[in-house]
Amino acid sequence: MRQLKAKIDVIIIGGGLAGLSSAIHLSKHNYSVLLIEKHSYPKHKVCGEYISNEVLPYLEYLGIDVFKLGAKKIDKFQLSTTNNKLISTTLPLGGFGISRYCLDAALAEKAAKLGVKILQDTVEDVIFSNDEFVLKTKSNNQFISRIVIGAYGKRSNLDVKLNRQFIKTKSPYLAVKMHVKGDFPDDLVALHNFRGGYCGVSKVEDDHINLCYITNLKAFKDYKDIDEFQQQVMFQNQYLKAIFDQSTSVFEQPLTISQISFEDKKPIEDHIIMCGDTAALIHPLCGNGMSMAIRSAQIASVLIIKYFNSEISDRDALEKQYLREWNKAFKSRLQTGRFVANLFDQHKLSEVLMQGLKWFPGILPKIIKRTHGQLMTIE
Repeated sequence: MRQLKAKIDVIIIGGGLAGLSSAIHLSKHNYSVLLIEKHSYPKHKVCGEYISNEVLPYLEYLGIDVFKLGAKKIDKFQLSTTNNKLISTTLPLGGFGISRYCLDAALAEKAAKLGVKILQDTVEDVIFSNDEFVLKTKSNNQFISRIVIGAYGKRSNLDVKLNRQFIKTKSPYLAVKMHVKGDFPDDLVALHNFRGGYCGVSKVEDDHINLCYITNLKAFKDYKDIDEFQQQVMFQNQYLKAIFDQSTSVFEQPLTISQISFEDKKPIEDHIIMCGDTAALIHPLCGNGMSMAIRSAQIASVLIIKYFNSEISDRDALEKQYLREWNKAFKSRLQTGRFVANLFDQHKLSEVLMQGLKWFPGILPKIIKRTHGQLMTIE
């Protein structure tokens, strides 16, 4: 077992949006940071790839200009039901479309330039003892740190090791993502419902259209493959059928991920500070998980710096403060997301709701506001 002799200030498990954002933030304050990520960059991920503008000030602070990377400015939203009823509105704050392939790679490059050590490996165990962490990896490495941030995504074998409650429940959801070329407005994000699921559509860099849908496995299992499911189920929505029929795939094969859990998670587990999807997963119907990941990274980083500077007295106070601020930022969003998703799971009720939204168009922007935050301030 190889062991790092010097104690690292912060080890971050997972190099997605939350992990990379924290790594950059902490390294800008001259703390030693080790980020452990099992994949290499760049890599496509199953993700909606729409981000609220709320994170733009923070990304600028981190040194990332998404529009120089080719991000598309988005300020319009469309929602359709399984019966092809369509409603359109303007996004209150607006957002942008950019792929995880592009954004993660840019963040990783920035982190490396700032001195973050990025290690391609898999963490298999985290042990907390005597006010420090010992991490053991698949490649037989062992590291010691003062703080550990968990930002490894929706689910991992590490969740089993940590005995997290949500991992014990089998999830019924499957997600599929692909990039296509075709005709779709740069400034629009659309959410089209079908029996058993919904599909998000928006432009990203290189004039690609990101299509990402989630469905209940029960709805999917009666069909032999993805193509048949799309033909028989999804294309009952005329808007989805038109998008798929009039586009060509960029990917050789769609990306898929299963066992997506929307169960409650704890933002602190065994003294590990959880960020992004590792802390909670908002329903894609609300389309704002990427900005939540970035915002959670900022919350964690600011508090960790205060802890290192003795502005926060001890680890217990740090964890309590993170939990308070995390709940303040996200608890209402998650509750709204669950409520909206449950409504749209009920076919007949969703049609009635859509009619109500057509009669009272001012309601939809208010619902969107409840799943989005304000422009982030820099601390």
